[in-house]
Order: sequence, then C-alpha cells, then structure tokens
Amino acid sequence: MVLEHELIQLLRQKFNKVIENVEADFATIRVGRAKPDLVAGIMVPAYGSWMRLVEVATITAPDTNMLVITPFDRSLLGAIEKAIGDNEMRLSPAVSGELIRIVIPSLTQDRRLDFVKLLKQKTESGKVMMRQARQDVKEKIDALKEREDVSEDDIYMLLADLDKVTAEYNEKVEAMSRDKEKEVMAV
Repeated sequence: MVLEHELIQLLRQKFNKVIENVEADFATIRVGRAKPDLVAGIMVPAYGSWMRLVEVATITAPDTNMLVITPFDRSLLGAIEKAIGDNEMRLSPAVSGELIRIVIPSLTQDRRLDFVKLLKQKTESGKVMMRQARQDVKEKIDALKEREDVSEDDIYMLLADLDKVTAEYNEKVEAMSRDKEKEVMAV
C-alpha cells in the first residue's frame, strides 16, 4: 500500500530530525577535554536578536583544557562572557584583551555524575520528542480508519510498522546515550 510507505517515511524523517537534535544536545556535554562544540550553541544576545556563539565568534581549542573565543565584533565581548557564565555547564570565562579564554578544569567524579544526570535529562527530552512525532503519525493512521479503501489489516500493518520503527529509533537514542555516558565517565 502506498500510504504505508508515505506515513512510515514521514515517521523516519521526524525521527531523524529528533536524532540530529539529540546529537547536538549531547555535543554540549563536556567530557574533560576542550572542544569548540562545547560552547558553539550557546545563545548570545547580539544585534537585537539571539544568535549562536559560533555565529558571532571563532572558537578554537589551542590545547586539551582551554578554549579561546575571538568575537567578530569586539562590542560583543561582554555579552558573550555573560552568556557563557550563565550557561548550565558552569564555565568561567576570562576576558583577555580582545578574546575570551575558558580553562576547562579536569572533571571530578561528582562533576562527571552531574553530567550523567544532565545526559539522562537530554535523553528523556529526545524520547519525548520521539513520542510526539509518533503520536502525530499515529493520528494520521487513525484518520485512515474512516476511509473505505483502507482495510483493517492495512491499519494493523501500519501500526505494527509504526511500533517497529519507534523501537528502532528509541534504541538508537539509548545507544547514543550509553556511548556518551561511557565517554563522560572515562577518566
């Protein structure tokens, strides 16, 4: 049936977007070494709107425990410093001339456990997005029950495929979470 393909493809597209969001969320969780991805997504008030840090500055990691941020516009130094300081990662930016340095301290066991908790929250958020996407597609399948050219068997098969694809993508999110947790907990 053509509808099966369309609805399941729609579900896969929605789930792939969720996976991209979860990957981006996971990239913000640091694992003890400095990476530009750690702060790239921080939102900074600039030019009357909110922009990601990577859009207003260059971010480099000259060594394993330091990030250097060089704003394209020097007038944004204060806003960038405040945005980084207010972030959930508890980083301490230091302005040095026309750039900002962030020393990434090595992670204590307690801090690693805090990051694992944050990881679990972000994983659950991804699962919620997946449930919402699944519900959207399920409503479209339920709407097919009203049509006479769609049999109960077709509906049953669509729902079975819906559950199969949902389980597949849930396992992907869980695997990503387990891998990131191992990375965070590695000393």
